Formats: sequence, structure tokens, C-alpha cells
Amino acid sequence: MAYKKIDHYDEDITDSLVKNYHEVLKLIGEDPEREGLLKTPERIAKAMQYCTKGYNMDAAKILNSAKFHEDVSEMIIVKNIELYSMCEHHMLPFFGKAHVAYIPNGWITGLSKIARVVDVFAKRLQVQERLTSQIVNVIQETLNPLGVAVVIEAEHLCMMMRGVQKQSSVTTTSAFTGEFEKHPSRSEFINLIQADLIKRR
Repeated sequence: MAYKKIDHYDEDITDSLVKNYHEVLKLIGEDPEREGLLKTPERIAKAMQYCTKGYNMDAAKILNSAKFHEDVSEMIIVKNIELYSMCEHHMLPFFGKAHVAYIPNGWITGLSKIARVVDVFAKRLQVQERLTSQIVNVIQETLNPLGVAVVIEAEHLCMMMRGVQKQSSVTTTSAFTGEFEKHPSRSEFINLIQADLIKRR
């Protein structure tokens, strides 16, 4: 079950998106033929495919590509994973950090694969609540650990640029399974993601 990271742009999809974005520019009152906008429809078409490439990625396959048997049962945390996603309601970005932990039950996965799993679900049209649950569920189902915990903190441009225009608002979501549903494990996880154990330069 080898996993290979490939970035490519489907020519048919790109051509269709270019035509649509060309029309969008006209509808909002712009001139898509002026110099600064000539290549904009193509740039947006490729950017959208990149920002939604998670639809073509399999999170379980990524975890399984580096799955190892280890007789450990201590909490493993990967914190401060940068994430960039797009709100499905307004198609505006939201961005922030994900903190992911699991307690192994005979199996571990490569640390980078946890970050890749976050990307798989973030690179789709999303709501933060569902994104949080999807990360928890695929780790639980694939590794069958004693528990999984995910906390995401993000800023949403749909709140900052439009609507209520609250520039300092941060949304926090969390999801827990197994041992993390118990107070001691959950508290340890929360304390560790809040602690600055490595002094950054």
C-alpha cells in the first residue's frame, strides 16, 4: 500500500474552471482581458485544484504506508500542525493549528503521516467541526489506538473580512475517543499542548 505524493492539474478541469472564472471576472465588473487579469483565471483554476486536492487523497492509506508494530502505550502528540482550509459556506480560507494525539495499542505510524492526514481533510471545502472529527475518526479506525484526541484552533476569513468582521476571533474545536474521554488523559493532553517544552529561537 505505497503512498506517493503527486501534484498535477487535470487539463479538462482546468479548462472548464478557466472559462468559469473568466465569466466571474466579467460578472463582478472587471475586464478579464486587461493585462493584469489575463492569466488570473488559469491561476485561480490551479489554485482551487491545489486547495481541494484532499478529495483525491486517502488518509487511511497514508497512515498504513508507515504503520509499525511497537509495544508502547504512552501518549504520542504532534502539535502545532499548520492547517489551511476553505469554509464551504463562503469559500473563504480559514487557517490555524491542529494538535493531534493518540495512545498506541500495538501500532504506531510515522509522525509526518499525522500531519499529512490533517492536510488530506483540510484540503477540501470544510467546516472546522467536521474537519476535527474526520481526523479523529480515520486515526481511530486505521491504527485502533486506545484513544485519539484532536484540538483545532483557527481563524476564519468569513468572519474577519465580511459579516461581523471580528478580526480577533479564534474558533476552537475538539474531539476525543477512548482513553481521552476520561478526565486524566484529556487533562494531560490539554496541559501538554499548552506547554512550551521546546524553547524556540
